[in-house]
Amino acid sequence: MIKSYKHICHGTCSQEMTVTYDTESNKIVDLNVIGGCSGNLRGIRALVIGMSLQNVHDRLLNIKCGSRDNSCPHQLALAIEEINNLEH
Repeated sequence: MIKSYKHICHGTCSQEMTVTYDTESNKIVDLNVIGGCSGNLRGIRALVIGMSLQNVHDRLLNIKCGSRDNSCPHQLALAIEEINNLEH
């Protein structure tokens, strides 16, 4: 089943992420982000589509943006944690 989850971002230029995923394969089907650096986020989107939620989470968790302990990739990892909490 295909589901979408909306995550409100905190402490980043991106404001909101919608992760669309397949509950059977646990893979990301689409990613849409409001705000943030367009080119970087389109690149992240292109890379994560087709990847497993867990793999994306593990690769992006704790990535920093400059001197901040947060980033758009880190926010995506947090969104995946929230998805996992809903699904389990």
